[in-house]
Amino acid sequence: MKGDLHCHTKLSDGSEGIEDVIALAKRIGLDFISLTDHDTMASFSRSKILAERYGINVIPGVEFSGYDEVRNRKVHILCYLPLKPDRLEGLCIRANEFRKKAGNEMAKLVMKKYPITPESITKYSSGSNCIYKQHIMRALFDAGYTTSIYGNLFYELFNRKTGSCLVSYRYPDVYEVLGAIHEAGGIAVLAHPTVYQSVDLMHELVEKSLLDGIEAYHPRNSEEDSKEALALAETHGLLVTGGSDFHGMYSSTDQSYLGSRCVNKEALDQLFKISAKYKETTK
Repeated sequence: MKGDLHCHTKLSDGSEGIEDVIALAKRIGLDFISLTDHDTMASFSRSKILAERYGINVIPGVEFSGYDEVRNRKVHILCYLPLKPDRLEGLCIRANEFRKKAGNEMAKLVMKKYPITPESITKYSSGSNCIYKQHIMRALFDAGYTTSIYGNLFYELFNRKTGSCLVSYRYPDVYEVLGAIHEAGGIAVLAHPTVYQSVDLMHELVEKSLLDGIEAYHPRNSEEDSKEALALAETHGLLVTGGSDFHGMYSSTDQSYLGSRCVNKEALDQLFKISAKYKETTK
């Protein structure tokens, strides 16, 4: 038994719909997946119906955006199996309000530089609450200004330090995110610790017993990165997760194809074991 616990759909910055991802997961032989779209739980009800139709276990999940105030860095926290998802709605709404405003501003800046239309962008963002950079790049791709989603043009427009059209927005403090997840009876897992240089934060949060798990298997984790995460998880009795971070054609590496990083039944069992423990304490 194997599954991919980190996937994205059109509900955020993925290129494929919910059913497309679930059908693909079944077709390639996965037994379970989690659709972890950014700051939204919109997949929960639909994926439950589709899971039964396709005969695959779909774990409710979200990838929350947070901010490490000490190190001045963005951080992602995966949330699985929230028992009271309504308690997370406020966090989702706030994050998407900021993201929507920034996305609209970035689109306007790009349209000043390139003669693309709003419709050419919203054609791809229609399933999401917001315009993401990938939607803008897809419009530029269609118009012939780039041959890839990620490349020189993406770097020129959206590089974190020098991007000419990048509009930054504020994420909730990571401690607030973790508090909200646990208040909702959810399982909090630090996503891809090395992508946003979150290794020091990882150790800090583990020492404070604020994490339930660590994503040790990810396309952008090196072998050494995975070993460090595994050792820390073993020492502190934490859940070990992994996933492809699949975004369809918007995936940032050629290793982020669905099922490229999987976990086994042991991880799934531990996930449900932690959820059962929270069920006893969440009111």
